[in-house]
Amino acid sequence: MTTRGRRLDRRVYLRAHPALFALVSATRWASSMRLGRTVLVHDPAAYVDGLLRVPLDRTAAGTTGGIARAAAADTSGLVFDEEGTGHKGTRRDVADLMGAPAVARLAPVWRGVLTRRLAPLAAGGRIDVVDLSLELTGATAAALLDLDADPLVLARAARAAAAAAARDNLPGRRRTAGARAAGRRRAAPAGPRPAAAAGDAAAAGDAAAAGDPAAAGDPAGALLQLTCSPRAAMIAVAAVNTMTAALPRAVVWCAADGLWSAAADPAIRPTLVDELLRVLAPAPLLPRVAAGAGTVGGRRVRAGDRLILVARHAAGAHRAGPDPDAPAPPHVAQLVFGAGPHACPGARLARAQFADALAALALHRPVVTRMRVDRGSALPGWSTVEVRAE
Repeated sequence: MTTRGRRLDRRVYLRAHPALFALVSATRWASSMRLGRTVLVHDPAAYVDGLLRVPLDRTAAGTTGGIARAAAADTSGLVFDEEGTGHKGTRRDVADLMGAPAVARLAPVWRGVLTRRLAPLAAGGRIDVVDLSLELTGATAAALLDLDADPLVLARAARAAAAAAARDNLPGRRRTAGARAAGRRRAAPAGPRPAAAAGDAAAAGDAAAAGDPAAAGDPAGALLQLTCSPRAAMIAVAAVNTMTAALPRAVVWCAADGLWSAAADPAIRPTLVDELLRVLAPAPLLPRVAAGAGTVGGRRVRAGDRLILVARHAAGAHRAGPDPDAPAPPHVAQLVFGAGPHACPGARLARAQFADALAALALHRPVVTRMRVDRGSALPGWSTVEVRAE
């Protein structure tokens, strides 16, 4: 059944990434499909094959690791671009950083933001859930990484860096000033990076907030100035962009399909969280490049083949909306966070933050009064979701 929530959520794909959405939608009937040297993967089993059973070139251009390397002068410990024991060690460090103790330590940070930012709803006012998400994720990322940075400046810089990287790696798009600057950094001799003035970082964040990441000159460089390390910058990008894409979309879906009662119920809320994250698939596509031969969904893959792993389809987001009464099996819902050693180490933190945000919002049963698709963001999402209490 196509609900109003599903129809509204389709807008973030149709208006922001229409060509890409059309391509993956047209091929989703096949578990995998080859188009030249590119293999599109949709089926859950084939998706897991692409993550676990094909050797991957983690530094290839256009992949997550390749993009990370292109943006950083110092590429040590980036998580996404390492191999073997180095990759395992870095992932273990990041998982420890975002584990249960971190959730307990950080929860008061994001709950404080929620209490303060949602107060206008109780007084009959309106708020923008996108702005709320930016401050919530920025404050959490700053506390997680022990950064002395303004939460909104950090979040906007992380969002701008991700948006610039996405544009620079879409086929047929011209490189932005940020990409050219990143290339110059990679070509420059290695050495210590001079500390930037706080005013420079704030200016970069303001440029990002104005909707023009290129105006900051170098969004990735601005983020590195704020975070002081490539690994911290990548963690900030992942933490900020995942939640700022997912939470506003979840609010629209809950308001459209009457899911606030489930969000308010502590017994049902965890299932609703998993279901919403499954259908939202905040990172709907995972770009990979094969480093050697393998098999994906019964299809032979050669070294150098590009894999487009469609997490949205693997998790069944195109077939069924969020249903806390009849949820998808856990092993399917989990696919939006990857699988096995390639599972997202921040999944626990993301779920906890998402659940608390939905619980706090559910007290007000928000009604959406205005929304606008973000046509320039790295991940499908809204640029504005204005709500008032029911």
